[in-house]
Amino acid sequence: MTHHIDPTRDSFARFKDLPRNQPIHMLNLIRLRARAAYADGRDASGAEAYRAYSRESGPIFRALGGRILWSGRPEAMLIGPEDERWDIAFVAAYPDAQAMIDMIRDPAYQQAARHRTAAVADSRLIRMAPNPQGDGFGDRDQDTA
Repeated sequence: MTHHIDPTRDSFARFKDLPRNQPIHMLNLIRLRARAAYADGRDASGAEAYRAYSRESGPIFRALGGRILWSGRPEAMLIGPEDERWDIAFVAAYPDAQAMIDMIRDPAYQQAARHRTAAVADSRLIRMAPNPQGDGFGDRDQDTA
């Protein structure tokens, strides 16, 4: 099974090729390691390492206009692979895609990201264009081409 922890060079290039001047929402699904895998061998749980990532990266995220729209604790997989589980789920909002690019390029963020890399066993990070809120599920005009 392939695990996804950090963006690849190709996936980040595709992300940067999309419009940068419009708001984006990022769906985050995170599965933590039981024990963090730090390159320097320090001992911490995956949860402790992810909290360190949040503590250090949060001020950078907020300074660039980022905010958490929604967060929750996954409890059960109703549709999807039964062996796929997530410990953390949230949607982060950015004022535009450039803000996220700026965050990723920030040297202080890159230092903080070492905690994320050590903490995460698997993840999904999905860029989404926000739609207006409404009562329907699929009643928005969407360009799927």
